[in-house]
Amino acid sequence: MQMFKSPQKAFQSDDWLGLLSFIAIVGLWLVSLIKLITIPVLELPWIWLVLAILGRSYLHTGLFIIAHDSMHSNLIPRDRRLNDILGNIAVTIYGFLPYAHCRKNHTAHHRFPSQSGDPDFHGSISHPLFWYCKFIREYFPLRSLIIFLINMSIIFWGLVFFCNISLVNLLLVWIVPLVISSLQLFYFGTYLPHRQIYNNPDFSPRLERSAYWIFWSFVSCYNFGRYHWEHHEYPMTPWYRLPNRHLQNTPLKVLPAVATKCVRT
Repeated sequence: MQMFKSPQKAFQSDDWLGLLSFIAIVGLWLVSLIKLITIPVLELPWIWLVLAILGRSYLHTGLFIIAHDSMHSNLIPRDRRLNDILGNIAVTIYGFLPYAHCRKNHTAHHRFPSQSGDPDFHGSISHPLFWYCKFIREYFPLRSLIIFLINMSIIFWGLVFFCNISLVNLLLVWIVPLVISSLQLFYFGTYLPHRQIYNNPDFSPRLERSAYWIFWSFVSCYNFGRYHWEHHEYPMTPWYRLPNRHLQNTPLKVLPAVATKCVRT
């Protein structure tokens, strides 16, 4: 199986920060879900309903970001077993996705970015709609889609018939955020940074440190949109450290040699 091999962490606190980010995102996802499915959401003022859906979408994206860091062994870097367990949990909650398949795809993306062999690249048809469909198909193959539909049907049926939960609530605060999250991950994390191979302003070093850009980077896609170049150059860096990556004393010219280093285990 292919996996990323990261050098020794510069910060010993990464284990704790990774665990805390997992607890925070999964905890907020569960608490918000339980709260919102048990109230008549259609009776909320429309602005609060929209904010609730967007907030749930952002937390859903966070689940995949957690799994993504796990695929790089960045979530709990000193405990590979716990790292993979938490990554499996996150990607399962996200959409019952197979963790090993996602990691295999993501490893290929780093080894062959924006070229043949990259499952995230658009291939021969670059139109955003077709590219998005291909992106979903790569991570949601038919078998995974069937597993997702079966599991969600069982969960929804149980909640509707045994817990008297509104199906509308489940669709608005679970399925709609999942769709929005997939669009967010695609647009900010794949389309913008990889839509053109050369002279792409969304795939270049970010040296500015303004509060606005750091905030926007976090809100748009947990730093993986605006700091996507940094992620490819420094794949051993967890998502919350990407804005600070240029402040570290690692010579830039040395890093391309290890940027996509993979080993077979």
